[in-house]
Amino acid sequence: MLAGLLFATHEAEDRPGILAATLPFAAATLIEYQARLLIASDAAQIVVVVQRLTPELVGALARIGRRGVAVDTVRTAAEALARLHPLARIVMVADGLVTTEGVIHALAGEGGDALLTVPGTQASPAFERVGGGEAWAGVARIDARRLADAARLPEDYDLQSTLLHAAEQAGARHVSLRLDDMELGHGIERRAAALEERGRAVLSASMAVRPGWFDRIVLRPLARLAIPPIARRGIGTGAIVGTAAGAATLGIATLAFGWPAIGLAAVLIAVLVAEIAGAVALFRDEEHHLRAMRIAILAMPAVAVLLLGHVVDAQAATTTARLLALGATVAGGVAERAAGAVQRRGWWGTAPAYLAILALFAVAGWPTLGLALVALYGGATLVAAVEALRRQA
Repeated sequence: MLAGLLFATHEAEDRPGILAATLPFAAATLIEYQARLLIASDAAQIVVVVQRLTPELVGALARIGRRGVAVDTVRTAAEALARLHPLARIVMVADGLVTTEGVIHALAGEGGDALLTVPGTQASPAFERVGGGEAWAGVARIDARRLADAARLPEDYDLQSTLLHAAEQAGARHVSLRLDDMELGHGIERRAAALEERGRAVLSASMAVRPGWFDRIVLRPLARLAIPPIARRGIGTGAIVGTAAGAATLGIATLAFGWPAIGLAAVLIAVLVAEIAGAVALFRDEEHHLRAMRIAILAMPAVAVLLLGHVVDAQAATTTARLLALGATVAGGVAERAAGAVQRRGWWGTAPAYLAILALFAVAGWPTLGLALVALYGGATLVAAVEALRRQA
């Protein structure tokens, strides 16, 4: 069984009275992000060492608990020992540490005590020195016996430091931190502004798996701008989802009343808000919101395209726009399905990209031409995806 040991004891350097662990980070708080990395490595229990319970910390711990793991708060080594299974493998993460899933996963495997280290000459001042001219890089795998060792010492000792040195004295193996992990921003940070900037970098890295031009040009910059204030102000994912639903309803209604430019613009805004809601839900491990937004991001453009074709043909007394809208929807939908099984190319279309192109042409007064171009773009993406599938087979 794997258990995580986190710390929420140090105050933020630039926010007196606020715990560094509860500072906003990547759509949630830093301690939620640390817990998320541990849960991704199959931790079944999270124990958090605290000195005081602030409202922000209580809220963060409640949200961690909703991810399906047991969450306990303790103040001493003896309390932690009582909460943890005696045979548990414990991964200890330093207070204020920003790292990656790969680093946590490397220390979460089987084996005895192990400390993640960096050469002392390259170490941040926040990294505590250990033997061999090295410094502890903020992650350790420790045996439950280290807690028993710490429990025998006076309670006024810093528990994190005590456990670190107990593991070192027990002969813990040193595991060197890779250089590329350091370049990705691994380190201890307790300043709100710096954590917000690092959170933006984490968001960008998480969205880099989507190479489409619309994601690069529009979605990633928008996420970097919008998500940090959302985390800072504690805006719930449900509120963002509600905003997307409201914008979509307004857009569809406006389209139905015969104002395609305004209607498509409103639906495009709804899709962008839904993308933000999906990114927030991903970092907060809110699977129900994430699934709903993924469906909405595909469904809203399809409904808007079909409705636009109906409205344009109703005004012109033709069937051209309806046929183009149907072709665009079918080609885009099948292309999305096919592209999900292969490596996407940067130029391939996505539902938000189709909608953005269509909105631009509607604003220019050429909705039928926009439908034709989107149908061709969806068809080209479909052909490319099918060819990629054939090569992969």
